[in-house]
Amino acid sequence: MTATAKIDVKDRDLLAALRQVFGSILGLEDIKALLVPGRLPMKQMVMPMLITDPDRLDGIDPLAPAFPMNAAKVVSKLSRKPVGGTIVVVMRPCEIRAFIELVKLKQGRLEEMVILGIDCLGAFRNADYLRLVGGDGSLSSLDFCRSALTGKTKTDEGIDIAPACRACEYPVAEGADVVIGLLGVDVDDHLLLQSQSEKGSDLLSRLDLPSAPTEKNREQVIADLVARRSAYRDEMFSATGQAVQDLERLTTYLAGCVNCYNCRVACPVCYCKECVFVTDVFNHEPIQYLQWAQRKGLIKMPTDTVFYHITRLAHMSTACVGCGQCSNACPNDIPVMELFRTVAQSTQQAFEYTAGRSVDEKPPLSEFRENEFNEVVGIR
Repeated sequence: MTATAKIDVKDRDLLAALRQVFGSILGLEDIKALLVPGRLPMKQMVMPMLITDPDRLDGIDPLAPAFPMNAAKVVSKLSRKPVGGTIVVVMRPCEIRAFIELVKLKQGRLEEMVILGIDCLGAFRNADYLRLVGGDGSLSSLDFCRSALTGKTKTDEGIDIAPACRACEYPVAEGADVVIGLLGVDVDDHLLLQSQSEKGSDLLSRLDLPSAPTEKNREQVIADLVARRSAYRDEMFSATGQAVQDLERLTTYLAGCVNCYNCRVACPVCYCKECVFVTDVFNHEPIQYLQWAQRKGLIKMPTDTVFYHITRLAHMSTACVGCGQCSNACPNDIPVMELFRTVAQSTQQAFEYTAGRSVDEKPPLSEFRENEFNEVVGIR
């Protein structure tokens, strides 16, 4: 099932090499479209683009250190019903893991999808990226890529990639049909393509690319990166756990929340069609606020902010993939990702579950397990 090929890179232009292979993919008879990050002419922002014409690949930039949204929700929309052909989607590892969770929640389908995962070197927060790119393309994706491959992700201005990326222990897209390899690869000479499924092998066989041996030091480079990120992650877990270890500290941690619900909208695995927090359940009568204030002397407005986050944690900490879009979307810079990843780590460990690891792995609480948590339910 596993096949390995390479994309030759000419004149050190990685994007040109990717454009060439993506053009070949779009030229295949059964391929309907390609979903890939592309650069918009306004503000140099990078967003997912659905492309059907090989001549429209000039603006693609899957190497850009920009991550304005998790594309899992987009792929969910594209895959929920048959389209009569195959769509190839280029995604980061956390996007693939989120999409796998959505598939398990019946919010998407793997049929008619071929997933191309690309080694993830990280991305800047939205505000930092826009400041760095400056509207004139001053932040080069290729320069960032080469710098990040040497272990340097911090810019000359002292701006580093987002905390979610620094804490991510999944830089390689294990759930993809084909992986585009950067780590441990001489990217000025070639890029690595490696199939991980029957669909991936079939795609590679039709692209007429030269075969390539597995890079000798790729596994070690990946292991070293995972070790560095895991160390940062564990420090983050420790600091966040101390910061929210009781209700008073959690309230302080979330004091800046204004109930905008941006984190819910940005979260790729928060999938409810109607959220209870935007229904009449939390549309309190004016007299209710006055009664609360009279009883306590004062209340913070808006109310229900801590309850909102606790409810979301209870609802989806089993499915959190740590992409960081919740923090990216927060207008008041609350470190929501740190809180959700810390709780999600404990929740998923308790259920011996890793979100997005496998489509065959049932989500926690979705099936009866006779010997689960006997010490809690009292069954001996």
